[in-house]
Amino acid sequence: MYIEEIRQFLPHRYPFLLVDRVLSCTPGESITAIKNVSVNEPFFTGHFPQQAIMPGVLIIEALAQATGLLGFRTMSEMPSDDILYLLVGVDHARFKRQVVPGDQLMLKASILKQTRSVWKFSCEASVDGQLCVKADMLCAAQQMSDK
Repeated sequence: MYIEEIRQFLPHRYPFLLVDRVLSCTPGESITAIKNVSVNEPFFTGHFPQQAIMPGVLIIEALAQATGLLGFRTMSEMPSDDILYLLVGVDHARFKRQVVPGDQLMLKASILKQTRSVWKFSCEASVDGQLCVKADMLCAAQQMSDK
């Protein structure tokens, strides 16, 4: 999947769309995607100006976006305007390596289980084969309310 197709599945837009390309996706099983980390990312101006490091929460968000793509592909559905796919839990998160400008972040997620509208994923982010972040993540579909 290239960026045009990714944008059909994820509501995120610049500067918060954190998946640049999907390398492989096996519905019902796993996904591998990439995030190219550029020095021009807006968060680098403040995190940290003297030594730019991608915030860990944004790596988690990139993994969550990859799980969204896997979930929609597994359900063979396109997102609808009345459903919001949300990150609802992060368990066993471990941060092993810093991510810096110039890195290509490899995002991998595998489905562990799905119960109704809640999905559990095993996720890893790595750079050049070195593990950066590992976590189990829970995501859920939520009906949007009319206000």
